[in-house]
Amino acid sequence: MKKTTDNKKEVAYFMRRLYNKGLTTTSGGNVSCRSEEGTIYITPSQTDKGRIRKHEIAEITLEGINKTPELKPSMETGMHLAIYRKRPDVKAIVHAHPVFATVFAATGKTPCCKLSGEARAILGELQIVPYQLMGTENLAEKTAEALSIGNVAIMQNHGAIAIGSSLLEAFDRLEVLEATAKISFLTDLSGARKELSENEIEEIDRLMGNNK
Repeated sequence: MKKTTDNKKEVAYFMRRLYNKGLTTTSGGNVSCRSEEGTIYITPSQTDKGRIRKHEIAEITLEGINKTPELKPSMETGMHLAIYRKRPDVKAIVHAHPVFATVFAATGKTPCCKLSGEARAILGELQIVPYQLMGTENLAEKTAEALSIGNVAIMQNHGAIAIGSSLLEAFDRLEVLEATAKISFLTDLSGARKELSENEIEEIDRLMGNNK
């Protein structure tokens, strides 16, 4: 069982990792995890994401009560809580604005997950969240709805979001999404691509036990 300080340390670490990998900006993105006891640990608003430390991570109940009133949780806290309520199996959420994935979010297109075995195995079927104003109940509702049937989503004119059974799994999914978006973008430019066949997709799904 992880201690409170361990959960906060991990959330801060993965937020810095997002920034250091160029997957988000200084002010963008948010990360959270849910403890075994049900407490949500989430990054704050208006903080340098490249230097964030564990003492800056807020603690929230699933009902939205801030257990650390001296801290201002992310403006997307409502979205995280809505996802956790909808998906009891989810223990971590990573939301960011990676450039290539956001290009697809801004063009109404979807990265192709049939160009590599890794993309299909890690991402499965991508979901789409229709544009909603950031920080609103509408965005929280639409995102939770999309992620009720998948683990990774493109948020139109906004960015991307991934969920998982751990922070590492959620981070991995978002990182693979960005790599997949780059591959899709470049193969679009090249004018040629070879997608996996339906039989090959089915083989991967059976191997991974994909049902999302």
